[in-house]
Amino acid sequence: MTGGMTRINKVAILGGGNLGGAIARGFAASGFVEPGNVVVTRRRVELLGDLAAAGFHTLSDNRAAVQGADVVILCVQPQQMEELLEGVGRALDADRQVVISTATGMSIADIRRWVGSEVPVLRAMPNLGIAIGESMTCLAADGASIDAVPVARAVFDVMGSTLVIREDQMTSATALCACGIAFFLRAIRAASQGGIEIGFHADEALQLASQTAKGAAALLLSNRNHPEMEIDKVTTPQGCTISGLNEMENRGFSSAMVRGIIRSADKAGGLYQAGE
Repeated sequence: MTGGMTRINKVAILGGGNLGGAIARGFAASGFVEPGNVVVTRRRVELLGDLAAAGFHTLSDNRAAVQGADVVILCVQPQQMEELLEGVGRALDADRQVVISTATGMSIADIRRWVGSEVPVLRAMPNLGIAIGESMTCLAADGASIDAVPVARAVFDVMGSTLVIREDQMTSATALCACGIAFFLRAIRAASQGGIEIGFHADEALQLASQTAKGAAALLLSNRNHPEMEIDKVTTPQGCTISGLNEMENRGFSSAMVRGIIRSADKAGGLYQAGE
C-alpha cells in the first residue's frame, strides 16, 4: 500500500477520546471508510457507546483492533503511548500497515523503539474540526516512511486540508492548529459577548459572531490575500471599524494571540518528556 496505492478498507483508531472520536466521525461524514470498517478502542469501552450506536466497531483490546487494519491511528496522550506501543508494537505488519501518531511531542524515532524500522510511521496533527470535514492537519514522515505520505494524505484530505511539514515543525503545528482552534473559539466567544453588550440576545450574538468569523476565514482561503488586504476594504477614514481595531490593539489583542501561541508551543514541546 505504501508504493502509491491509497485504497484503504479498514482503519483502527487506538484511543477513542475527543480526538479519536472526532476522527471516526470524520470518516463517517466523508464516506471515505464505512463506520463498520473503523475500529475504535478505549480502555473503558462503555464510554464509546455513541460510536457503537453509529455503527463503529468498539473494543478495549488494541491488539485485536489492529488485526487486518490498513491504517492504525494512535490517538492517546503522550504519557499513555509507551503502554499502548508495548502492547501492539510487535503485532504490526510492516508489509501492509501504516501507523499514524497524533501524540504531541513524541517523535517518529521514539515510536520506532517499539514498532521497529520497517513499519511506515508518520505523525499527524489534526484539530477537532476533523469531525465535520474542516480540519487543518499537518503531516510529517521520516525517510523510511516517505512512500506512505500519500496514504496519510488520503486519510486526512477527506476531512479538511493537509500540509506536509518537517517533523521539527510538529510542535509548532500543535500550537497553531490543534490548540489554535480553541483560540479562535475564544475569540468568537469574546465577539459574541461584545454583541450582547450592544443589544443582541445571547443566541443571536453567537450566531452573528460565528458566521462572521466563518466568512472572514473563507475570504482568506478563497482569495489567498493577506488579512490586511481584506481589512483595508472595510476600514474607512474616521470610521467605526478602524476605531474598534485600534481599541483592540491598544488592549493587546494581537500580542496576546501571538504570546498565547508561543506559550502553547513551549508547553507542547515538553509534554512527552514530562511523562517520562
